[in-house]
Amino acid sequence: MKRKLAVVLALTMAAAVVLAGCGSNKKETKKESKAEFAAKEKGDTFTVGFDQDFPPMGFVGDDGEYTGFDLEVAKAVCEKLGLKFVPKPIAWDAKDAELKSGGIDCVWNGFTINGREDDYTWSKPYLNNKQVFVVRKDSGIKTEKDLAGKVVDVQTDSSAQVALEDNKELTDTFGNLQVVADYNTGFMDLESGAVDAVAMDIVVAAYQIEKREAEFEILDYEIASEEYGVGFAKGNEALRDQIQKALEELADEGTLAQISEKWFQKDITTINQ
Repeated sequence: MKRKLAVVLALTMAAAVVLAGCGSNKKETKKESKAEFAAKEKGDTFTVGFDQDFPPMGFVGDDGEYTGFDLEVAKAVCEKLGLKFVPKPIAWDAKDAELKSGGIDCVWNGFTINGREDDYTWSKPYLNNKQVFVVRKDSGIKTEKDLAGKVVDVQTDSSAQVALEDNKELTDTFGNLQVVADYNTGFMDLESGAVDAVAMDIVVAAYQIEKREAEFEILDYEIASEEYGVGFAKGNEALRDQIQKALEELADEGTLAQISEKWFQKDITTINQ
């Protein structure tokens, strides 16, 4: 009887140890989960996810280095906070997976807030934008009505694609709405005559037309208006607030205006307005 009792007591103690161990692991997991959404400390890396084919917001420069308005602002934020700036090019349709896995800290690359308000934790808008059509000057296309029966390119998973899909009355008149991987492909298609128009951000369109010195023009038709923001993983207010504060300080100091004037010849930012 004593022997049986000893065995039962031993088993009970072993089970208690196992359960205690399980409880400890749960607490650690909880801590680790919270740590994912902690603010950055000096010396930490800040990894920015961006589309490398989206000039002037983020792209590969002539020297082979990553550059662009958004990347330059992100770098200035890192310098202010003492963080190590790491630009990471991503496939645009993989941005959610990158955020979820922790491969990037944010999406910062002409990222439209409108229609995505509940999908991410956002900074305040820092720039206004709209979606437009770009055509060849000799195309004879002067209004959106002239796109009837025409082929139009749009980037996959872009705001322009969402806006056009919501405007069936217009897109049903197209000969074809063709989805491409990036706007560089769209401009090459337009240049070669493979398509009749490209739907895209006016900020990017104006920059591309100037840099390519191409015979393109922007139609006087607004597909949609929108605001750009920095997108963080849902719930990551700690990092968002840290970056937002730095952005506002850069705006107050005039640094944001200087970067904007470099890329757009004027200050088009909306921070602190």
